[in-house]
Amino acid sequence: MKKTSARISQLLFLAVFIILFLQTEYRGEDQINAAVNAFFRADPLVLLSYILAAKSWSWLLLPALLMTSATVLLGRFFCGWVCPLGTILDLFSPKKRNTTPLPWLSGNLKYWILLTLLSASLFNLNLAGFLDPIAILLRGLTFFFYPLLGLSAREGWVELYRSIGESRDAIAPAYNLIKGYILPFRETLYPLSFFSAFILIAIILLERLETRAWCRHLCPLGTLLGWLGRFSPFKRIPERLCSDCGRCRELCPTTFDRGYLEREECIFCMECEKGCLEKRVRFIPLWSRELPAPLIPERRVLLGGLAGGLLLAIPARFRSPEKASKLIRPPGVRSEEEFLKKCVRCGECMKVCLKNALYPAAWQSGLDGIYTPLVIPRLGYCEYNCTLCGQVCPTGAIPNLPLEQKRREVIGKAVFIKDHCLPFARKTDCIVCEEHCPIPEKAIRSREVRVMGLDGVIKTVKEPYIVEDICNGCGICEHVCPVETQSGIRVFAVRDRRPIEDSSQKTGGSENLGY
Repeated sequence: MKKTSARISQLLFLAVFIILFLQTEYRGEDQINAAVNAFFRADPLVLLSYILAAKSWSWLLLPALLMTSATVLLGRFFCGWVCPLGTILDLFSPKKRNTTPLPWLSGNLKYWILLTLLSASLFNLNLAGFLDPIAILLRGLTFFFYPLLGLSAREGWVELYRSIGESRDAIAPAYNLIKGYILPFRETLYPLSFFSAFILIAIILLERLETRAWCRHLCPLGTLLGWLGRFSPFKRIPERLCSDCGRCRELCPTTFDRGYLEREECIFCMECEKGCLEKRVRFIPLWSRELPAPLIPERRVLLGGLAGGLLLAIPARFRSPEKASKLIRPPGVRSEEEFLKKCVRCGECMKVCLKNALYPAAWQSGLDGIYTPLVIPRLGYCEYNCTLCGQVCPTGAIPNLPLEQKRREVIGKAVFIKDHCLPFARKTDCIVCEEHCPIPEKAIRSREVRVMGLDGVIKTVKEPYIVEDICNGCGICEHVCPVETQSGIRVFAVRDRRPIEDSSQKTGGSENLGY
């Protein structure tokens, strides 16, 4: 019964994860009340890395603190009852389990990984999101499998419509239902999509070689929960394999390598209890005045993990000022350093971006910036009336701002590239950027000037200029610019990201003429 309860719990939480994943999408509403960020906010690895890197606390991560307390009390139950990636691994696990540890993965590798990540966080480099199991699963779905599902479904329905002819109206409601609740709002090709899918698929394929190999030897969250679970009063009776049986070794997906239960690896799946033919196995609380000694890895592992985190953090602190100045971050991000310390690199902000402005960074901002969101105006723009990215950010790296405040947030400034802008380069009228500027008072305006055309004739041309004081750098001007290849106007990041004081009262101000 307990085994059945564990499996039901796994499937239930996986269903919740998928539902929240589908809800973390633009569905015609300005507010997302339930998002998959709930799993990150209950993630102790995210909590610890956030505290070490940001040197601060966020109430958004209170569920992670509760999960930490529950692990200390109940043991490493998260991996066997809650974790969606663990459930997927169990679903893909072959019927005949292989519990023999892979020699090239066994040992202290998991401690090296966890200690290096925590040490890097201590030195202000938060890389926990790279190997956090929920982040790995979410990135694989967001960047690869979900867009692939949308593309396949839409192309499939097109072919279906063509094949059924006049009967297509009968199945139109079914497609509208799927489109409204399951398919992505837009089709997007993301950088690093194949890399994200490769990591997720590799973890799943590893299951063919050893059951729960990822959870046992690599997962930093599982290793952290194992440390915490050592203090749990719940113990397995008996601790060792029975001399006349040994069946538990075949049933247990994570432990009994040396003939006894390793508490830091037990995920409380209860399979040994259900499979015990003699009904000897039980999990009961045995209260003791003596607390178990915390698991302390070998000194070389501890020192090596600390040194590894430091070696990762040192080059990350030397960012190229030229590269950093070109990075346009989501609205509300004031400090690049604080943003990198808090960002969990989950990809949720990119998934909900209404106008396709956010993409994962590759090497533009160095090692510590990989998978963090960048605004690329030529591909999309920050919608003036949208606050979705701040709503779904798990850690507040992108602040959840009221709409009026978000509209005043400056993420960059527009500048005319005169060699490409039509009024300057070809002496012809073009006010596309002015027409699309969402700021009510228009941050891009035009004035009539007398110029000599390319044919040598003096004529009047509407020449655009930028009112810099009220430009928030949303990027729509660059996105809609009709000039092919390089846009005639570009948005550049700014060092001073203070918000516009009050755009409703700004009717003028300093003007950037594009020179």
